[in-house]
Amino acid sequence: MGKKVNIMSWLYCCGMALTVIGFCCPMFKGLFGSSANGFEFIKNIDKGGFVAIGALLIFVGAVAGVVAQFVPQLKGLKLIFLLASIVGGVILVVGFLTNGGIYKAIGKGLLKHATVGFYLVIVGWVVACVGYFTSK
Repeated sequence: MGKKVNIMSWLYCCGMALTVIGFCCPMFKGLFGSSANGFEFIKNIDKGGFVAIGALLIFVGAVAGVVAQFVPQLKGLKLIFLLASIVGGVILVVGFLTNGGIYKAIGKGLLKHATVGFYLVIVGWVVACVGYFTSK
């Protein structure tokens, strides 16, 4: 017959894809004009390098996680890609709290300023963790 499909492995891929989609959606309101997606943090690397590094880790880790689903040689690195993305989120939040100016204002009221992209990233991480740890 055919190959057995592991549904939980695909759940990991869907979670990482949600993280990528959330990164592209507006994440915080009232920043850089009206609302900012993750690429706004990368674009403004001169204003807060720590925040830009966190944003890059979120995006690159999530994209690598999606690619790892389709490339057999990368299947063993799925947990590393997931952890890199989550660590990027932690770095982003720490960067908000330690940098001055607009970043500090967002850091103090993080959930108050959060929009759909922020929540998609969080849900994506949870779904990817559930998919990864239940597929073993």
